[in-house]
Amino acid sequence: MNPENYPKPSCEKIKEILTAEQYSVTQLCDTEIPFTGEYNNNNRPGLYVDIVTGEPLFSSANKYNSGSGWPSFTQPINPDVVVKHTDNSYGMSRVSLSSRIGNSHLGHVFEDGPVSRGGQRYCINSLSLRFIPYEEMEEEGYGEFMPLCEVYGGG
Repeated sequence: MNPENYPKPSCEKIKEILTAEQYSVTQLCDTEIPFTGEYNNNNRPGLYVDIVTGEPLFSSANKYNSGSGWPSFTQPINPDVVVKHTDNSYGMSRVSLSSRIGNSHLGHVFEDGPVSRGGQRYCINSLSLRFIPYEEMEEEGYGEFMPLCEVYGGG
């Protein structure tokens, strides 16, 4: 996966392409209200990409229902596509996540995921993502990632 295929738009362009809520979450590190995100209960096979750059981040094969109120994944499609940061906001010690190229705030990673699948829970804001259904991946230019979505884990 070549990072050059997913350039980050200018700040002005980002403001144009995102809704106010998407901008607040991705650029200002806000968090959407739990159980309100578009993808929390999405159970369709497909690919989740950075809303800002289109860089592939998560596969439906690694999505699961954590009951947390946010889309949860056991791992990204490649460890390099997410960047981990220490987050001590709100009196908590957490690990926040941003996308590699867009530097979009995605959410947090916790160590309470399914043990049988690595034990991590990537808790991601729907507002940071765009979902590409499996049947549209080829035409959207993401055909090379289809094998990653074929072993569907269920949402």
